[in-house]
Amino acid sequence: MQLVKTSIFSAIITVIRIASGFVANKVVAIYTGPGGVALIGAFSNFISIALTFANGAINNGVIKYASEYKGNERKQKLLYSTSFKISVYCSMLFGPILILFAPFFSDLVLTNDVYTNAIRVLGCSIVLYSLNSLLISILNGRHEIKMFTLVNTLGSIVGLVVTVILVYFFKVQGALYALVLSQSIVFFITLILVVKSKWFSWSYFTQPFNKIIARKLWGFSLMAIITAIAVPVSQILLRNLLIAEVSIEGAGYWQGMMKVSDGYLLLIVTSLSTYYLPKLASLKTDKDLQKEIFSGYKIILPSVLFGCIVIYYMRFFIIKLLYTPSFTPMESLFFWQLVGDFFKMAAWILSYLMLAKAMIKIFIITEIVFTILYVGLGYIFVHYFNLQGITMAFALNYIIYFLTMLFLFRRLIFKKFN
Repeated sequence: MQLVKTSIFSAIITVIRIASGFVANKVVAIYTGPGGVALIGAFSNFISIALTFANGAINNGVIKYASEYKGNERKQKLLYSTSFKISVYCSMLFGPILILFAPFFSDLVLTNDVYTNAIRVLGCSIVLYSLNSLLISILNGRHEIKMFTLVNTLGSIVGLVVTVILVYFFKVQGALYALVLSQSIVFFITLILVVKSKWFSWSYFTQPFNKIIARKLWGFSLMAIITAIAVPVSQILLRNLLIAEVSIEGAGYWQGMMKVSDGYLLLIVTSLSTYYLPKLASLKTDKDLQKEIFSGYKIILPSVLFGCIVIYYMRFFIIKLLYTPSFTPMESLFFWQLVGDFFKMAAWILSYLMLAKAMIKIFIITEIVFTILYVGLGYIFVHYFNLQGITMAFALNYIIYFLTMLFLFRRLIFKKFN
């Protein structure tokens, strides 16, 4: 089964990425403490927003159409060339904005202007970040899984090395510079590997700008922009809520919990983005779509449930291994976070249909509604349940989101085929 094969390669990426990410996180926790972890989490959210605007938010569109056009070299060339021009133009527009307004962004996201220079470095290097993201999306869409695995593996290793060195010498500021520089450095590795690929030709990136393809990508750009704004902004608002209502240490515990959650779910998320998006985009009939979705549920949900159970019962060991004794209070966050993770993955298997089939209006509406609901629940639950309330809000939000996905796709899921 292709999903299993893809999951094996995804597992390679994931193990290395998790290992490097947790080692880097351990170093950051030791040298900066819970407060530093919270600030670095905020900066990661800001980079996600910046990168989305800097490459025109076209990654998912490139994956979909690279998969769809796989047998058509002419369309591939037009897609890659148009995507390349969009990435460069958007980076050239957004980079100077980051440089000029760095003090404002630093104060807005990190609550002071100490990290202004890190944002300016991001502005100078974001074109490399953007192009690296484009090349990885092309590899994903072309189903170049081995190359995709190699690039991501090298990226994780480079990120780890850069993070350890800069955090050791420059503490929190070093961690911020590491976030900015690692993916820009990886671009040159990605470029060398892609250029050596059998399919590669410079003609793929030198064709005229195609307005038809650009309009197709625009729908995905709109969806990605909404996500890029909604998710990080909601996390920034909730992080600031915790800082105000609980403490900056409490925000650090939540950020630490999010890192654990993101880490063990990385295999599933990588499999979905690497396999499901291009696969669902290529399927034409409801019967095939239903079969693929059920297949995903049979493989993915038992794996997520098993992971949640193991993580919960090993939570004290995980905190000790990944962080420091000062992070022990975060153990109270595990139960509801893991409940939310399970329903999040259950919902995402269905929600990927919205991306694969360019269901723009429904995607945008659900994204906005559930982001607002998450923040609203966060404010209510933190008020009544203190720090633990933030993960209770997360769990309830994704339970409702999963039920909504079942309702939206009820005809596809429950339809009987002969």
